[in-house]
Amino acid sequence: MRAVIGFALPPRCPGCGSVAAEDHVFCLTCWQALDFLGGSACGQCGEPIALAYHEDARCGTCLADPPPFDRARAAVAYGPIARALALKLKYGRRPGIARTMARPMRRVAGAMLEGALVAPVPLHRRRLWSRGYNQAALIARALVREDTGELALDLIDRPKATPPLRGLGRLARERTVAGAFRLNPRWAHAVKGRRVVLVDDVYTTGSTVRGCARVLKRAGASEVNILCWARVLRDQEEER
Repeated sequence: MRAVIGFALPPRCPGCGSVAAEDHVFCLTCWQALDFLGGSACGQCGEPIALAYHEDARCGTCLADPPPFDRARAAVAYGPIARALALKLKYGRRPGIARTMARPMRRVAGAMLEGALVAPVPLHRRRLWSRGYNQAALIARALVREDTGELALDLIDRPKATPPLRGLGRLARERTVAGAFRLNPRWAHAVKGRRVVLVDDVYTTGSTVRGCARVLKRAGASEVNILCWARVLRDQEEER
């Protein structure tokens, strides 16, 4: 039966849709087009920097304005293929893409997920109702499926509806999301002294995850880390 299904519905490349060797595997062209991260980078925000000789190295931005989270890591740099996958998951109702993203995200996470509360960046209920699902929650579920983290889908609430952040600079984004997040009271005791991993699809300026991280730190989380599929590098921010 598996052979019949494979012949009738062969695995497709998540990027371009061409026939692939197996599910969640890119074709050679799309694989080469992805800019995988994980080399020399800022030890805190994960921005690639050429002279980061050790994991405690910090970029100038983090030294001048330290973010409220401990570490941020992304699997790939934002680009055409990374964007295509994010849009398919976010608007194309392709939930299987979450597992495709989770594979390289798990690689850059290292031991980050072990023993951690793994929570998605939340959506406001109005957006959740219109979309039908939270793409970050699908990714978080795919990550925990094969690791030792504890899934906490409702760890953070988003009671304040905010307008789309696309096109806004970092300061404008931070003003927009100020006060938009709060800790779910039922997790108040569980979060104290725990490591938390916040999961999202795309890290642009970090304003949204900064807002979530502040809430978690105030609640007593010992460590807050960010794990994303793609990140917009600083020299790309103006383009996006």
